Amino acid sequence: MFTGIVQDVGRIETLKHQENQSLFVFATKLDMSAWQLGDSVAVDGCCLTITDFPDQKHSFWAATLSPETIKLTRFSEVHKGDKVNLEPALRMGDALGGHMVSGHIDDVARVVAIKDVGEHKQMTFEVPEKLKQYVVVKGSVTLNGVSLTVNTVENTCFTVNLIPHTLEHTNLHLLQKGDRVNLETDLLGRYVERILSCQSSGNTQEKT
Repeated sequence: MFTGIVQDVGRIETLKHQENQSLFVFATKLDMSAWQLGDSVAVDGCCLTITDFPDQKHSFWAATLSPETIKLTRFSEVHKGDKVNLEPALRMGDALGGHMVSGHIDDVARVVAIKDVGEHKQMTFEVPEKLKQYVVVKGSVTLNGVSLTVNTVENTCFTVNLIPHTLEHTNLHLLQKGDRVNLETDLLGRYVERILSCQSSGNTQEKT
């Protein structure tokens, strides 16, 4: 699990797309001395497993991405040198500063508007039709691994407000109109929907 609180803006050191997988190597300023093979790291909100440490100095770490991950994320369009938000998985006793984030990307959202509001930026994103029901006013979303609060919702679009600290310490300040970001909706909404669906199904069966 993750919190949506980015700990470092790293970069893609190398990437190679193959027929059945994609190989990525990432650079980070985080202390990786305690990291081990098999550990999880959220990269732009996507939970990836460390598969290798390519250099002896532990300066880089590698991950293998499946075709499904590439399909559902913005990693199909990134390039060597691109900046990525990084957050290692929660450990027992860590503070939960954002909200509970699984690291399982639902799809991508697209930037449709950016507006300066003082030192802040108000950004409007468009989500796929199938996901709009999970985005609610004052609810939580994760965009490129950043935990954010939804300000307004209108059909398939929603707005968030980015404070200077968020802009300075994540890659969201690089976004331009038309860019796509990894989107994870709030887990709570999915659980509520599933519970209500099961209850509705059970009531229907009882009546028949």
